[in-house]
Amino acid sequence: MTLSRFSLAFLFALIPSLAFAVTPTVQDANQAFRQGNNQAALEKVNSFLNSNPKDAQGRFLKGLVLTELNRYADAIKVFTGLTEDYPELPEPYNNLAVLYAAQADYERAKQSLEMAIRTHPSYATAHENLGDIYAKMASQAYDKALELDKSNTSAQTKLALIRDLFSPTPRPQEPIKVADAALSKPAKLAQDATPQQDTKAKNPGKKPATAKQDVVEPKAQVERVVRAWAEAWGARNADAYLDFYSAQFKTPGDTDFTAWSEERRMRITRPEYIKISIDQLKVTIKGNSAKIRFLQHYESNTLKDSSNKNMTLKREGSNWKIIEER
Repeated sequence: MTLSRFSLAFLFALIPSLAFAVTPTVQDANQAFRQGNNQAALEKVNSFLNSNPKDAQGRFLKGLVLTELNRYADAIKVFTGLTEDYPELPEPYNNLAVLYAAQADYERAKQSLEMAIRTHPSYATAHENLGDIYAKMASQAYDKALELDKSNTSAQTKLALIRDLFSPTPRPQEPIKVADAALSKPAKLAQDATPQQDTKAKNPGKKPATAKQDVVEPKAQVERVVRAWAEAWGARNADAYLDFYSAQFKTPGDTDFTAWSEERRMRITRPEYIKISIDQLKVTIKGNSAKIRFLQHYESNTLKDSSNKNMTLKREGSNWKIIEER
């Protein structure tokens, strides 16, 4: 059974007050995890924990990696250990609830979330997840009511509302942030269409763009590529997503491009839904190279995170391709 829509917590983003020393090994493991190289991340964090078995950040990261590898029993063991050694931290309780919910053990999930809230009353993620748990438990109760009385229209209506609530389709109160609604086919529109072609189509009698306008064109085209890349990711279209990467892309560690591509394909297609939005996008062009910085917001039915992203794109023929990201 796959994980439900409940939100996992990220210790690195959500507990800035903790003053644990982050060694380069943990940083490397975290980077591998965020790039989708889960097996490498697990090896790195295990190597670190061999010498630092009580380190909270290393253990928390290991729990996240094990969750991504679908090793739920092992992840539960890790997060349970954290609640015992660091009972003041709400995030391990939250993640235990996510794992229990994946096994339809909503009572234990509810208890874990109540502990998270007791530890940290203002922890919004736990409050939201607890609401979802109550809805799931209500769904089970309505199912039982209909099993006993199929003519119970009230229970039918309530059950339908709850099922709609947990549909992967975005709900009105939780809209997907679409960067550009016109990019229904991201790879083609972002990389093949140019501003001159659009201008000519709309104004056939207009003179060609001036030299000053041509200076701006590559920057606008790169921005289109980046937003289309995000849209392909959000659509879980692995082929379109991978097409944005150059064969010269610098993969993490010693992974070759083919192995990296297959792991990314699994990471993109496995979630029930993915939401990606980009803020504060900045593009710097130098010759045939482009440097991009932006704030990336990611959400799926298993994970929720925001992080700064840096990319390098290189012009290959008429297209811009990603050659590095971190």
